[in-house]
Amino acid sequence: MYLVTATEMQEMDRQTIESFGLPGRVLMENAARGATRFLLEQFKGLANKKVAVVAGRGNNGGDGFVMARYLAQKGIRVSVYLLSQSHKVRGDAAANLKLLSPMSIPVIEIPDQESFSVHKTAMSHHHIWVDAILGTGLKSDVKGFFKKIIDFINNLNKPVFAVDIPSGLNSDTGQPCGVCIRANATATFAFAKTGHIFFPGATYTGNLKIVDIGIPTHIADNLRPLQFLITPDLICTVFQPRPPDVHKGHFGHLLVIAGSPGKTGAAAMTAISAMRTGAGLVTLGIPASLNVILETQVIEAMTHPLPETGDGILGEVSFNKIMDLLADKKCLTIGPGLGTALETKTLVHRLIKDSTKPIVIDADGLNSLVGHTEILKNLNVPVILTPHPGEMARLIDTTSGDVQKDRIGCARNFAENFNTHLVLKGARTVIAHPDGRVFINTTGNSGMASGGMGDVLTGIIAGFISQGHSPELAAHAGVYLHGAVADSLAENSGPFGYLATEVMNAIPEQIKKMANSV
Repeated sequence: MYLVTATEMQEMDRQTIESFGLPGRVLMENAARGATRFLLEQFKGLANKKVAVVAGRGNNGGDGFVMARYLAQKGIRVSVYLLSQSHKVRGDAAANLKLLSPMSIPVIEIPDQESFSVHKTAMSHHHIWVDAILGTGLKSDVKGFFKKIIDFINNLNKPVFAVDIPSGLNSDTGQPCGVCIRANATATFAFAKTGHIFFPGATYTGNLKIVDIGIPTHIADNLRPLQFLITPDLICTVFQPRPPDVHKGHFGHLLVIAGSPGKTGAAAMTAISAMRTGAGLVTLGIPASLNVILETQVIEAMTHPLPETGDGILGEVSFNKIMDLLADKKCLTIGPGLGTALETKTLVHRLIKDSTKPIVIDADGLNSLVGHTEILKNLNVPVILTPHPGEMARLIDTTSGDVQKDRIGCARNFAENFNTHLVLKGARTVIAHPDGRVFINTTGNSGMASGGMGDVLTGIIAGFISQGHSPELAAHAGVYLHGAVADSLAENSGPFGYLATEVMNAIPEQIKKMANSV
């Protein structure tokens, strides 16, 4: 499912009106009709309540004017507060503004702070607010008079319905532009915008409904938006039933290079998660001195003791043996609990350069790349990186705060520049690909903020690759499945306190649910 930017949506509107020949006024009518229907679904018992539509002078305000007309036709008491003078409203919005007078719908002009002060008390007596102020094109901070209006509405603590997007929200990043309407529900048009999906935008948006306004499918497809939402339909092939006449050799052999003193759990969870995802065989390559520990933690996966340094960690001394082990494997995973000693970093660099199989890099594998990301360029095999915001910040020499402000931009730029598939973890995990496409995941919850969750995800993704799925599909399905398991645990066990091992052990049950829904 497409997620569009403000610019992409504007271009779709333009082509629909100019090339396809569907008038803008028809699009506005369709938008407002669908939005009104959603408003009535969200807020019951409006017959005895007063609704205020607060509108700007642009097309977002025009949508609000049409909604006011539909509400009045339902017998609902509605008033329009126009944050402009009527003669400054143009185009389709002006045409719909003129239709309010014959229906005796009050239109109160509030073009400045002085008039706002006059009407402020009367405005506060409305029960529900429809926000049709600014729309999707906003990029700069909201200031002055409009800021005061938004603060006023928010401070009323009354239900708010946003038209297309909460006023003040950046539709591309999900960041508030200084101040933003806090909506209980939002009706957006044609496609969801990326700002609706990301946090904190999702919080400001509330319940989201996509309203079909008549944008032809071929216009959207020809424009080729680069942002997508991960849906079950996108990943369903991963969960299809297996033929009856198969054996473990059909589902690949994964090699996991992981573990160091004090960090054996990460290695074990990655290996077991890959097997619970369906990998036929998993070999866990570990420092020789840790073999006795890990043999008791993993039963179904195999362990292989590797030559180690005097400190009991993996280094260049392990390289030749690892390359021998890799020969008959389908995927190589590097990093969980591996440590970041200099010898280990050198080993990681050599493995990435020389691997003949797809690579999944996480945790200390990522930390080993800090300052050496050029290694990723011009590799002969696909690479998936799975950083959390802190690891991403270290890779690109910035702060995690800056990463969070532009999750799509950071992920996309890295994936394109270094020819990698990048999974930027966190609320609304972002998966970016070398061709610039970005996929956003909505499964998962805050209870996943717990140690070991990333190790489980690494094993899931690597497990799918080992079974023959493309790195792209493995990343999409892995992230979606990982979050869906956690959502099920949160629903059944509580919103937090469940463990990464519980997520790991519940993988097959969630696969069953998803297979049954295909």
